[in-house]
Amino acid sequence: MKTQLTRLARSLCLALAIGAGGAATAANGDAVGGPLPDQELTPRTLYSFLLAEIAGARGQIGLSAQLYLDLARSTRDPRIARRATEIAMYSRNLRMASEAARIWAEVAPDSEEARRVLASMTSAEHGGEVNLDAIQIQLARVLAQSNGRLAQNLLGLNRTLARVADKQAVRSIVNRLTEPYLDVPEAHIARAQAAMAAEDSMGALAAVNRALELNQGWEPAVLLKAQILQQGGAGDEALRQLESALALKPESSTLRLAWARSLVSAQRFDDARREFRRLLEARPDDGELLYAVGLLSMQLNEPAVAETHFARALAAGHPQPDLIRLHLGQLAADRGQGEAARTWFDEISDPELRPEANIRSAQSLAREGRVDEARALLQGEADEPEIMRRYVLAEVQILRDADRPAEALLVIDDALRETPDDTALLYEAAMLAERIDRIDLMETRLRRVIALQPDHAHAHNALGYSLADRKLRLDEAEALILRALELSPDDPFILDSLGWVRFRRGDGAGALVHLERAYAKRQDAEIAAHLGEVLWSLERREDARRIFDQALAAHPENKLLADTVRRLGLR
Repeated sequence: MKTQLTRLARSLCLALAIGAGGAATAANGDAVGGPLPDQELTPRTLYSFLLAEIAGARGQIGLSAQLYLDLARSTRDPRIARRATEIAMYSRNLRMASEAARIWAEVAPDSEEARRVLASMTSAEHGGEVNLDAIQIQLARVLAQSNGRLAQNLLGLNRTLARVADKQAVRSIVNRLTEPYLDVPEAHIARAQAAMAAEDSMGALAAVNRALELNQGWEPAVLLKAQILQQGGAGDEALRQLESALALKPESSTLRLAWARSLVSAQRFDDARREFRRLLEARPDDGELLYAVGLLSMQLNEPAVAETHFARALAAGHPQPDLIRLHLGQLAADRGQGEAARTWFDEISDPELRPEANIRSAQSLAREGRVDEARALLQGEADEPEIMRRYVLAEVQILRDADRPAEALLVIDDALRETPDDTALLYEAAMLAERIDRIDLMETRLRRVIALQPDHAHAHNALGYSLADRKLRLDEAEALILRALELSPDDPFILDSLGWVRFRRGDGAGALVHLERAYAKRQDAEIAAHLGEVLWSLERREDARRIFDQALAAHPENKLLADTVRRLGLR
């Protein structure tokens, strides 16, 4: 029995020291760089090893890293040194990771992986100072001794150098290291990646084109070229490149997936969904693909289709189940099924999504008229100031929608006592003050926002519009709106404000130009109200009626629009 336990302990230690997925590489000697040492498993070693693993399992990553580093120092075992390096990197302790990697490289001198990791760690030693010469020497040795893995090592160059902040220096190193290997397409991919990181899209494009000359139709190069084109603002050309490549290799799921994602970026949602569905035909239980089709169906306003695919993605074990639950809850809420929606939201445990789930639960309660319950849900303890801020803004929105602006202003004012210079809260307070006709408070808050954030276009616009709407200080109002337009050109709401202030100043023809531009960009109810009134004042009665009829059909509950139509005697 004792012998069996000893063998079990040895097997356990070996498996865990190698790490997940490392058994095969250790077996062929690559990860450890040669024959394994004859390591005696002493009681002290086993105890320290198990203690390190237990600490890691309990989330005490720093302690686990220190214990593994101590083990690496005492045993000089490459398997343990490798594990110590991995744990220290995971804990983001660069000092421990560098020491562990140095031990690993010393006891496994033939391991390419150890040398590559050591080069990466060297770039972050000494408080972030970069020893570029040491990195280059290490990587040159790795490439020269690749032994059939040259392509893989070339493709790993930029990943190894990712910690170096000076991307121009990285590019120079990559170019020098790849100079002997320019007949290998992977060398040009490495150069293209380095050029991208250095923000030279033309250089990156030239390098990837050279890779494609050496290996025509090579998928990694095709995909990288599309990425370079998209980042350079040539999205249409990226789509054409992917479409051409896919026409030559229609069976390639990798190209089709890239093509589908590019269609999403181009907002061609229907086409993108068709491509994702084609991918699903081959992999009907792929959670990521099911989720993508669900999202696109939501975008295309097909909630039933979206719900079906989300449910299938959840059943297929999608890696972000709580994100799917959030969508399923929202779909139920949109159908008016508040209880079902809150059931989905209550099942969410991800701390990143929990605040959003609470907010949406509160909103569903408010839609049922249960405003006080909704507020109570948002008034619990929040762990972080930013989450509390989100809850405050959500509570204010609920009160505003319930036509309780004075109470909403009290909530904002209470939050501002804690963070008096929060521009989002100040802006929201100004809008509420205007709603209860506290124009003095509105102006004070908006001017404070502008003082804190001079490029806040909407604060300039809101103050200018409010003055213009009341026919107060029209010169100043127009100056504020023009400044807002400088900060946010072609914003339809700012164009609307400019048209309205011109109308208030008696320039109906000038007002019409800006209001028509605004309405062409966004058919908003309040823009329609202003445009219709200006058309009416210019004796273009049929055009005004057409605008009012269209807007009322789309926005029958809008108060400003309804009041304008009544005031002009059209209802």
